[in-house]
Amino acid sequence: RLHASGENVGLPDGQMGNSEVGHLNIGAGRIIYQDLVKINMECKTGEIKKNPVLNEAFSYARDKGKQVHFMGLLSDGGVHSSDRHLYYLCDMTGEYGIKDVFIHGFGDGRDTDPRSGKGYMKNLLDHLENSNGRVASFIGRYYAMDRDKRWERIKTAYDLLVAGEGYKTRDILDAMQKSYDEGVTDEFMKPISVVGENGEAVGLLKPGDVVVFFNFRNDRAKELTIALTQKDLPEFGMKTIPLHYCTMTPYDATFTGLHVIYPKENADNTIGEVLSEAGKTQLRIAETEKYAHVTFFFSGGREEIFRNEERILIPSPKVPTYDLQPEMSAYGVKDAVIEAINTGKFDFICLN
Repeated sequence: RLHASGENVGLPDGQMGNSEVGHLNIGAGRIIYQDLVKINMECKTGEIKKNPVLNEAFSYARDKGKQVHFMGLLSDGGVHSSDRHLYYLCDMTGEYGIKDVFIHGFGDGRDTDPRSGKGYMKNLLDHLENSNGRVASFIGRYYAMDRDKRWERIKTAYDLLVAGEGYKTRDILDAMQKSYDEGVTDEFMKPISVVGENGEAVGLLKPGDVVVFFNFRNDRAKELTIALTQKDLPEFGMKTIPLHYCTMTPYDATFTGLHVIYPKENADNTIGEVLSEAGKTQLRIAETEKYAHVTFFFSGGREEIFRNEERILIPSPKVPTYDLQPEMSAYGVKDAVIEAINTGKFDFICLN
């Protein structure tokens, strides 16, 4: 019997599987324990409090009087993040005596119910009553977690974080309900900026601040990280900010100047590595939305191409949502893989 969830694929018991987990386990040919499980355990045992990267960041913020910002997907979907990890991080800042702690939540609605975000926000606010921090903003993952270089979406999230551009409110739950009433659910929720008594946005990112991006999955965390820390994008009105920027896991091997809380322990002896060492040729092919899965995840968290490996990327369609083009780029992938098969040069082909 084939199982694709829970402990059978390295997830917590009862946790549904997902595309990342599936490709990782299939490529490795064995159970790979996920970041979610490892971080959950550290939170449960208190080991997270000993993490040197977090200790350095929070000590720096306390000693230099800097703000701390936590940003990431606010849900318990377990695919990209866990709100429980955020709770522990907030608790830690309280132990350090840091006063200016702000949370920038991203709406889920893909790995969770489309209207569950308000409940997650309520749970967070309840936790903060006995913890440390305040909510500064909220925006749908459609904007903040794009992975197809739709920089205009990232720009919307960037402007919220840096300039407070969005719907102004003193009551985040009320603002989220208004969005639901207008038919806009968690994934697509437009930027909401929490303001103080003076009407000014609270918790804007400022030079020298500490930022902790608490998503542990990398693919949808890359672009916002690029815009904030790696590369000026003047054509989209975005420039990098000098931040003490921490990521839960490594987001990209080419990124510089970041502080990784949990370095990856890449899986070895994956099928790609075994094929390469045996002198076999292999092809990885997918459209943009699944390219990371047939390359990075299928290779056990490895970015580099194996010897005798080739890759083909077919661009995903530039549409707002894929219900407008449900076939996506399937025909383009089909044509390319047929051409590759007909060459007779590949011993193994991985296609999604």
